[in-house]
Amino acid sequence: MYWAEFFTIAIAHLFAVASPGPDFAVVMRQSVLGGTRSGVWTSLGVGSAILLHVAYCLLGVALLLSQSPALFNVMKLLAAGYLFYLGVQSIRASLIKLDAVGEALEEPVQSAARAFSLGFLTNGLNPKATLFFLALFTVVIDPSTPTTIQIMYGLYLAAATFLWFALLSLILGIRSVRIFIVKMGVWLERAMGAILILISLQIALNSV
Repeated sequence: MYWAEFFTIAIAHLFAVASPGPDFAVVMRQSVLGGTRSGVWTSLGVGSAILLHVAYCLLGVALLLSQSPALFNVMKLLAAGYLFYLGVQSIRASLIKLDAVGEALEEPVQSAARAFSLGFLTNGLNPKATLFFLALFTVVIDPSTPTTIQIMYGLYLAAATFLWFALLSLILGIRSVRIFIVKMGVWLERAMGAILILISLQIALNSV
């Protein structure tokens, strides 16, 4: 009965998750510099944050945010500040001179909790994700759809997001791939940092 609605959600989510953005940039950086383990934990954080978006949509908080521009702008500015910080940190890291390519892959092992929280905050504070789920739960999903079914949609979206980025982590975490990317020089790190900073500025400018 709800298959048509589900397929619409799945297709919309596929395009959303596959498009480059803060989640992609963070998972890519984590995988290249920290390896598959770091990338997968970051991916789990990103996927778990999806449940946060689903939860506040079900509770009606998303509708409140959409009707309160000031509150939504505060949230967007917080997100912009966080992404700007990540971008600056990435560029600062690229300024460190390395004597050999291998040294770029020997960063101190990041704890699972830290990698998870990085992914969770990156997605959880992303205002574009808020707008996406607001549209999903107000336009695509019929109000008459049972809450249980909506929760199942949310679980699917969280799992699909995690699997997508976990697969990306597995590919980028391969040592030969990591070495190839690092051989491109510090410009990759700077590019990732610049992307995060540009996204943060775009969010900030759209909130004023």
